[in-house]
Amino acid sequence: MNSRERVKRAIRFERPDRIPIAHAVLPAAQLKYGKALDEILTEFREDLGWDYLPDQPPEHWSPQYRRGLNVDDFGTVWRVEWPGICGIPVGWPIPDLDRYEEYLWPKDFMAGPPAERHYSGHMCGYDGRWYARGAWIVYFEQLQQLRGMENLLMDIASESKPLLRLMDDLLDFNLRWIDRWLKFEYDGLHLGDDWGTQRSLLIRPETWRRLFKPRYAEIFRRIKAAGKDVWFHSDGFINDIFGDLVEIGADVINFQVAVVGYDWARKNARGRVAVRTDIDRQHILPFGSPGEVKDEVRRTFDACGTAAGGIIACGEVGPDVPLANIRAMYEAFRDYR
Repeated sequence: MNSRERVKRAIRFERPDRIPIAHAVLPAAQLKYGKALDEILTEFREDLGWDYLPDQPPEHWSPQYRRGLNVDDFGTVWRVEWPGICGIPVGWPIPDLDRYEEYLWPKDFMAGPPAERHYSGHMCGYDGRWYARGAWIVYFEQLQQLRGMENLLMDIASESKPLLRLMDDLLDFNLRWIDRWLKFEYDGLHLGDDWGTQRSLLIRPETWRRLFKPRYAEIFRRIKAAGKDVWFHSDGFINDIFGDLVEIGADVINFQVAVVGYDWARKNARGRVAVRTDIDRQHILPFGSPGEVKDEVRRTFDACGTAAGGIIACGEVGPDVPLANIRAMYEAFRDYR
């Protein structure tokens, strides 16, 4: 069974020969550990082909990861204090919705094959053996980056007509961008928006269902109509909308099991949707022992997976995670049955 078959079987609960592995390594960790980390990642190769791509030097990183003040394609200004760790937006191209007519959507962003754009994803060594997952498309977070978080939350509270127009325009922009990705032989596309705080959703669930769910549904439909899988990432406490994401067609959801709760995940996620796991990166990965890391992997897998599949083994590797814990995590990925 090759990697592509393995991932597809895991997503569809069709008994893969083992749990497929996906890497999630922050550039800052690669800078810190260098060859020592490369050796671990080479020993525990992933099944999506990303590790066959050449490393991008820091000068080619996206504006969100290059140290200093950087401007992205949309006109958002990012402040990055720690190279390789995503910075924060500090300047927004649409601070005043009354002047929205003056905003120009980035045309260069739509030019050229997306597989050539290092900050948007890659074809990941696609040659038929590897499951090819492309893109990294955001919607809610892009609205934040256009308006600023405080402004956007006030917009959502008022549900103003200018906001609805901006949301529809961004939806149209994302759909056109997705259409470009769909011209390539990807197996799935990756979407992501962090919707949860540590304890709750960022907005009322009923507001999310009214404003955002129909727009996500349209994005999901476009991808699934082309025969591709929908991968969706969201950090935080997303319990209130998890079922909605499954309902509108998410095939793989990456969420923080330690935040939503292991028992909750066991009752509400296991067997309903495939899970790209998130091994507790707030406490266990950076501060636990290697033995505790292995226990956490088992605890997470037991909460999310079934005997027929449903798990893509993944844990984010940041510069605060000791090498011994990184190795312990991957050993647990390999040894779990």
